[in-house]
This record gives sequence, C-alpha cells and structure tokens, in this order.
Amino acid sequence: MSDSYLIACILGVVEGLTEFLPISSTGHLILAGDLLGFHDEKAKVFEIAIQTGAMLAIVWEYRRRFLGVAMGAFSDPVAQRFILNLIVAFMPAAVLGLAFGGLIKRHLFFAVPVALAFIIGGVIILWVERREQKVRVDSVDDMTWQDALKVGIAQTFALIPGTSRSGATIIGGMLFGLSRKVATEFSFFLAVPTLVAAGAYSLVKNRALLNSADIGFFAAGFVTAFISAFICVRWLLRYIATHDFSVFAWYRIAFGLLVLATGYTGAVRWVV
Repeated sequence: MSDSYLIACILGVVEGLTEFLPISSTGHLILAGDLLGFHDEKAKVFEIAIQTGAMLAIVWEYRRRFLGVAMGAFSDPVAQRFILNLIVAFMPAAVLGLAFGGLIKRHLFFAVPVALAFIIGGVIILWVERREQKVRVDSVDDMTWQDALKVGIAQTFALIPGTSRSGATIIGGMLFGLSRKVATEFSFFLAVPTLVAAGAYSLVKNRALLNSADIGFFAAGFVTAFISAFICVRWLLRYIATHDFSVFAWYRIAFGLLVLATGYTGAVRWVV
C-alpha cells in the first residue's frame, strides 16, 4: 500500500469513528491532516467526500426505516411527517453554509480554532448533562416540525469546525425536550441529507482539482469510513442505553488542551 492510500485509510477510519460521536469529525480530520501533511485544497474536498461513506453506514443500519419511509412517502402520514422534519431540520445549516462556508473555511479550519471549539463544546455537554432533563418526545415519529427546526438551528453551530454536527444536534435536541435516544437517532437521520448535500456540493464546486487518478484514493477513504462508521454507530446505540455523554465532554476538553499545549510549546507545528 502506497503512502497516499495509507493516508486515505487513516483519514477514513478517523472520519468513521468520529462522525456520529459528539467529538467533531471535521476537527479530527483537520488535525489528522496537519499531522500527516495532507491539508491542501484537495484534502478539504477529500474530507467532505468521505463523509458520504460514513453516512451510508446510517442508511444501511436503518435500511428498513428508510425503505418504509420511501414506500409511504405519498400515502403514510407518519412517513410524510418524517420527511418534512428532515427537510425543515436540514435547511438552516444549508442556507448558512452556502452563505458563510467559504469565510469559515478561510478563517476557522485551523488547529487553534478547532481546539477552542473542542473545549467550549465539552463544557456545554457537561452543563447539559448536569441539568434536569425534561423529556417531551420519546419517539422520532412524535417530533413536530417545530422540534425539527430547533434541532436544525442547533446544527448550524456545527459549521464551526471542532463543534461537532452530531454533538450540536444531539445536545441541542436534548435541550429542546427530546429523549437521549430520540436526539441521537434524529441526528443520525439528519446526517443523510446533510452529508450528501455537502459532499455533492464540494465535489461539483471543486471538480477541477480532481482527476481519474484520485478515484482509488477517494475509494479507499470512502470504504474505510463506511466500515468504521458502521461499527461506531452500532456501539453508540448500545452505549447510550446506559450512559450519558460526559465521557465525550472530558475527552473534548482534554484533547483541545493537548492541541493548544503542543502548539504553544512547539512540540507540534500545527498549520495556522
């Protein structure tokens, strides 16, 4: 295996293991790319593209649910409400991402902003977990479009690298009265339109950077992201049945402080 394929596989595993945990896949990919010397414009396209591989793990895990929704799209009120909720939740981040995505990439896709977002996000998770949870919604099918809109607004904070899309939607959902399981599952479902749109937009916009020689490289990252994400999703669903998210909060804080410390001391020369 050449060095480039090894890099693709490493980043694919990083993506798959972090996409659906509240620890920020984008933040980890930025830092991993720095360490591996892979942080040019093509790297940014690659990082977004392999998110689609992780997303397919959700489609496969919930294939019966998605098939049922597709079959009932024109006749089943529950399926129609599910589709509407995904559209409503998707729109805020889509609009703000199109408006400010370029600005965010130019100024925030670097180690120090990512580390600060890790720490701040960790503190917020600890705060939410220590609050008394008032659960209003015990099933994804009971969510209203207003619930979906609130989760969608929470997802916009994930445009800041290091925040975590899953972290923002899960913790935001819990704040708005969704049970831990519902918030987690809806975060999974919302990943499908969000990651597909982000991947397609990035590939079309940056197609001039790519050529046929990149197919194998992208495929290696795509496949490893799918496999590792599938394993991670299965594990997370079991984990949340008996645990909260505090361990991820402490991890975020510790990891963010480590990045800041290594950058300050010069132990690692992060890209700035």
